[in-house]
Formats: sequence, C-alpha cells, structure tokens
Amino acid sequence: MATSGSSPARRWGAAALILAGALLAGCSPGTGRAAGPSPDRPADRPAPRAAVGAAPACEVPLPESWRRSFAAGEYRAPAGQRAVLVDTGPGWTALQLTGGGTGSGGGRRAVLVPGGGGAPRTLLRFADPVEHQLLAADHDGRRWAAFAVLEGRTLDSPWSLYVWDAATGRTRRLARADRPGPLPRPVVRDGTVVWAQGTGGGRATVFAASAAGGPTRAWRTAVLDTPFAAGGLLVWREAAGGHTRPVAVALSDGRPAALPAPIAALRDVRALVSDGTTWAWVAGETAPRLMVWRPGEARPFAAVTASPAADGMDQLRIAGRLVTWRTPETSYALDLGSPGGPAASAGSDSGPGRGPAAGSYARITPPYGYAAASGNALALAYSVGNAKAPGARPVIRVVDATRLPALPPCG
Repeated sequence: MATSGSSPARRWGAAALILAGALLAGCSPGTGRAAGPSPDRPADRPAPRAAVGAAPACEVPLPESWRRSFAAGEYRAPAGQRAVLVDTGPGWTALQLTGGGTGSGGGRRAVLVPGGGGAPRTLLRFADPVEHQLLAADHDGRRWAAFAVLEGRTLDSPWSLYVWDAATGRTRRLARADRPGPLPRPVVRDGTVVWAQGTGGGRATVFAASAAGGPTRAWRTAVLDTPFAAGGLLVWREAAGGHTRPVAVALSDGRPAALPAPIAALRDVRALVSDGTTWAWVAGETAPRLMVWRPGEARPFAAVTASPAADGMDQLRIAGRLVTWRTPETSYALDLGSPGGPAASAGSDSGPGRGPAAGSYARITPPYGYAAASGNALALAYSVGNAKAPGARPVIRVVDATRLPALPPCG
C-alpha cells in the first residue's frame, strides 16, 4: 500500500480530499436514480439484539504470541531486490519489487506472492522503473488479478489499470486515467473488474469490464470516492445535497442495492469500510472515533475513542475479527473477538449503567508502519532504520488473522 515518494496516509486520503473538495466547490451528484436506500425506503435488517459499546475498547500491549506469528510470516525478497507492500488477500500478497535488473533503478515490477511463500509471479515490468509505482491490486485467488500503476510521483499523476491472466501469464491494459478523481482500488469478482476514475467536472464514474475482454460498462457517474467490496455489494461514499452518504450497487450487475439501515443513515463519515459482515468508519473531526456495526446489533458503537490511537485515523481495513487502521505515527488492530468484546458479550452488562466493552486493541507496527488486510489476510510493513537512509531494511510480514490468539482483555 505504500509507494516511494508518497506516504500511505496521503495517498489513500486523496479520494476523501477530492470528494470534500467537490462539495466545497458546489458540485452536485448525477441526476440519475439514486443507488441505495433513502429515508423513506429503509433497508431490511435482522432483528436487533442488545445494544453494545457503552464502554470503548482499551489499548493493550502486543502479546508475545502475536510477535512470534508476525516473525514467522516474514517475507524475504529475492537477493538484491527491495520490496514494497501494496495489497493482500486470502492466499496472495501484491508487492512492488525494485532492483536485480538492468537500467535505471535496476528494474521495477509488480508481482503476486502466493500464500505460504513461493516464487513471486510477475504481473508487469514497468516501462519507467523510477517514475512508475504500483498503487493497488486485487486478485480472485484463482485466475484474474487487476492492478493500478501510478505513472508519476505525485497523486495527480495519470495512472493505468491492468488485468493479469494467471492461465496465460499475459497482462493487458484495461483503462487509463488522466483526470482528477478517486485513486483506483480495483475489485475483481467472478471474472469482472470494477473500478472508479475521474471523468471531469469533479465527477467520477464507476466502471465494470470483463477480465477476459469485451466492452466497458459505466455503472454510475457522480461525485464519489473509491468503491470497495462488501460481500455482494460494491459501496462508496457519494456527495448529495451538501453531504456525503454511502451508496451501494450489486457487484453482480451494478444495479442499485439496499444498504443495512444503520449504514444507509450515515452522513459525512470518512474511511468507511466493510467485508460484508463487519462495518467500520471514522466519525467526528475534532474528536474522531472508530465506529463499528455488525448485523444483529441494535446500533453502531464507538469502539475506539482514545487519542493518540484515534488521532488522524485512516486506512481502515478488516481481516476477520480484526479492524486495522493507521495514524500518522503507527498502525493498530482492534480485536472484536476478544474476551469481553461485543461478539462474546452482546446482551450482557459489564457494570451498572454500562454496556459490554468493545474489546481491546494494540499497536501492530513500529513507528510509521502500515497494514493491509482483506479476508483472513493481514500484512504489515515497516522499515528498520531510517527508510530513506542507506542500510535501512524494509520488513514485510503476512499472517492469517484467524489464527492469531485473542488480544488480552481490558483491565
């Protein structure tokens, strides 16, 4: 998720800045049919159980068992090559490898590394090994991978989207963006690649195309940010009436889809993320807090409110029972399955007048480290020593989040 020349926080925050800028400029969303529920058309949801989260999570030290698991999952780049973590998912990790070749910078390529180790599979060798950077990737775990390459060192540089076929080893360019808009984070599902790119006038379009080839279809044009997959939904935040709201379409065909009522009601939140079961977002500007909701719970709850853990919170990701995020200083993971967490204690009380605790969280990287997560995969990246100084050693570690022991409970 990091590229040389730009920090992960700045890069992944760009879509939110573009969206906010469009609102300030008075841009309005498209006039087509709204994708998602409206106040008079609430989404269906399961019968609520007891409300949770009166007591936010506490910070605990990173257990030695987690440290051992992280160390066991360390990735070792080929000799003479420098690795940068970009994305991860069940059974795969996308990296940028630089060095070990010819030409300026020693060559640079995008690769997929299979889970459990093994030789990296090259997705693309970059034409410009200095300016071009791997920006984001997704893989269906079988045949198709899609990835975006930034063609410069600044966030407003053009980028290209590629699709790779594991059956043939061939890569083709699917799209190119040269207008301002949300930074790409492609989604690959059932042989279809979905992404968003700027189309002018402060607006962006959500596109879909068959990975095997064929026409590109426009699903929606509006003032919107980067979409993400949430189970069978594709979700993004969209500007409407001076506010932002979450919008969803079906990943299968792009038709408008209903969001769960607590999510459909959200306005002006940032860093919204979901895996289809757990939803998390950041609410509040002066006093940010990490909010969490899962189907069956009566309402969202504030899981993390303490500074500095909540200061500048961004880059939310979900890996199983874990919610990860990054601050300007480091990265954290909240364990929703910890003893005393809402999954274990919904409907119980932790004390007079209080709901159950929200679990516990811990710092999972040294200063300035970051995390990528999807499905059951959790990847960490940081530098031993000054990242810009000679002799610094990049560290990348990938683990199965479902195999990590529970974090210690609070108190």
